[in-house]
Formats: sequence, structure tokens, C-alpha cells
Amino acid sequence: MEQYEPDSLSSAQLAAMRRSLRNGRASLSRRSLMRASAGGALALGGLGTLSACGIPAAKNTAGVSSEDHSAKEKQINFSNWTEYMDVDDSEKHHPTLDEFTRRTGIKVKYTEDINDNVEFFGKLKPQLAAGQDTGRDLICVTDWLAARLIRFGWVQKLNASNLPHAYANLSQQFRTPDWDPGRAYSYPWTGISTVIAYNKKALDGVEVKSLSDMLDNPKLKGRIGLLSEMRDSMGMTLLDMGKDPAKFTDDDFDAAIARLQKAVDKGQIRRFTGNDYTSDLTKGDLAACVAWAGDVVQLKADSPDVDFVIPESGYLTSTDNLLVPNKARHKTNAERLIDYYYEPGPAAQLAAYINYVCPVDGVKAELAKIDESAADNPLIIPDAAMAAKSHSFRSLSTKEETAYEEKFAKLTGA
Repeated sequence: MEQYEPDSLSSAQLAAMRRSLRNGRASLSRRSLMRASAGGALALGGLGTLSACGIPAAKNTAGVSSEDHSAKEKQINFSNWTEYMDVDDSEKHHPTLDEFTRRTGIKVKYTEDINDNVEFFGKLKPQLAAGQDTGRDLICVTDWLAARLIRFGWVQKLNASNLPHAYANLSQQFRTPDWDPGRAYSYPWTGISTVIAYNKKALDGVEVKSLSDMLDNPKLKGRIGLLSEMRDSMGMTLLDMGKDPAKFTDDDFDAAIARLQKAVDKGQIRRFTGNDYTSDLTKGDLAACVAWAGDVVQLKADSPDVDFVIPESGYLTSTDNLLVPNKARHKTNAERLIDYYYEPGPAAQLAAYINYVCPVDGVKAELAKIDESAADNPLIIPDAAMAAKSHSFRSLSTKEETAYEEKFAKLTGA
């Protein structure tokens, strides 16, 4: 395991995190488009927790665990993102969690205390670095942070014997991330796809099937949007240029930056946006843009003019992932809960509510019983052809991340 070192963030990395907190995917309530009351303002103070101030040097915590009290203590402490769990009409109960408790006798203390990966990492880092219990048995974080926690040895290896459904039903496209091959430490809660969205009325007959169509057609000048999240926009650009985001080189990255810089210089790109592209797309101020599929599901439901396309070159997928922190008291109970959500029934109930990519094979028939349109939506249940076009952005070293964010910040004017 990599030894933990206090993070030293460049100005470009800090700017990227502020963008994410302010209007990127990190700022989203997972159901913000359906439930306007969700979410809330995020304090940028969370960024300060990434400094070394007051954080002790990490102990060698790889493989550290406390005694598992699961057999005697029928409980789990589960931290998740806001609006990332099914609720009933009263908004007081989570039906799938209630059913898990009824079936197993294990009570779940479910806390929606993750607003942003950076902020949440700041909460956990002091305890994890010191080899202490975080008070949580199960957490849900995005792939880049999951990779970091695994590298530092701050999460526990999962017991495969407690995860028969997860092992059998995990979709192939999510089985072998470069940061956790074979899913020894993590399982996806959801997939998050980056696609091309467009407004049919605004396109007025112009065909958009690829990023090149967006960047090169003069009829779309000033009406194209890309995301302010580096991995999403650069990953889609690399794919459009025939490069694999999982294997690209520094030269490939620089060529992709040059490709986008050319489009910026000629005024093709209206702006680089966070989640605020949704209103521009609906109004037609943007004719086409790089977008997150979870948004597109809701936009399509509200506007007949909005649709999406998966380029022949492919699309980018990231994941939010379940992990068990070191020193968790109820590891076996946590593993049982992970496995429960890989049964088709609970997985379908969850997918019907949150509308993100379901990572569970065999869920379509169960989802159709709840919502046929969701079951037929490839942004929620990718078919084999779509899954085959899925690509992941590779893990970055600290040096690479600093360099890439600086170049992307210069491109976007951030």
C-alpha cells in the first residue's frame, strides 16, 4: 500500500475543486432536477481540510480492522450522498432499507452526510490517518477518492463469501477498474455516464453524432457546451480522437487540449459549464453539449426537444462506490447490505428512484414491473451495445493530476 502523505494541492487543483463544489457534479443533489428542495449550499471551507494542518503522520494502517461485532450488534452505520436512496411518499422511510432490516434484523443508521468527495475526505482523514474508527461501517465515494483510500490502505478488503449476489450480478463493464481490479475492496453503488445531449429544436436539422460534429460545424458556432470537470470533457475528447482514456499518454492529453483550444479560439464553444448547462440546453441556448446521463433522464422527461446520443467512439463512465473503512465495527453486516443491493429486486427499486446507471445485471425485468420506461432507458440499464462503448478515465498520479488540471484550467479560463 502507498504511504499516506499530506496532500499538496496546486492552484489549478483547488480551482477545479471549487468549480465542482460550486456547480459541477459534486454540487448536485442526486435528484435535484426532480426535487427542487434537495441539496443546499456547500461551504468551501471543506477544501481547507486537505491541508496538512493538524493531521498527524499516518500510521501503517493497511489491513487494519477492529474486532467484527456484527454477530452481537445487529446494526450498520451507512454514510451516503443526499437523495441517493429510495424514499416512500411520506419521505420518512427508505423502503429497501426497511426491507433489509425486516429480513435480517440488522438496523441501518442511514446518514446523508456526503455533499462532496473533497469535503467528506476531510471529515474522515484525521481518523483514518491515525488508524482510528470513523464511526462508519459503509461509505459511498466517487472512483477517484475510492482509489486514493485503497492506495493508502484505509479501507478493508471485502470477504467474497459474504457477497454472492454482488459477485454474480455485477455488470461486466464495472468489474475491473484499474484502481481496484476484481473489486477486492469496493462495489459500485451507481454508474455515472457522460454522453452528448442536444436540443432538437435548436439544432434545426443539423446532425450531431459525435464530438467532432459539435466542434467543427460552423452552424453550431457559439452554441456548444463542454463540462468544467476535466475528466469528463477530456475523456470524451480523447475518445473522439481515437485514444483510450484508460491508457492515454501525456502527448495524447496535450493533443486533446490543442483540439479543444482550437474550438475555443474560433468561438465554437459557448462555455465550459457545471450542472447549469441544463437550463441552457432546455431553452435552446446550447444546441448540443457534453452532459451527465442522470440529468438527461430528467430533462427528457420534462422537455420533448432534449435527447442524447452515444458517439461511435464511445462514452465515459465513472462510479460511486461502496467501501468499508478501516476499524469499522460491523464489517460483515456492511457486506450483507452491499450484497442485498445486488439482488435484482432491491436494485430495481433503487434504480427506479435515483435514475442513475444500475450496475446490477438481471435487473431489467424487475425494473419493468415498477417503471417500464426506466427499464427501457439505456441511460439506466445499458444494453450490451451501449455497455461495450463504455470507457473509464484512468487513475492519475499526483504529478499527473496537477499538470493536467493546470492545462485544463488554462484552456477553460478558470
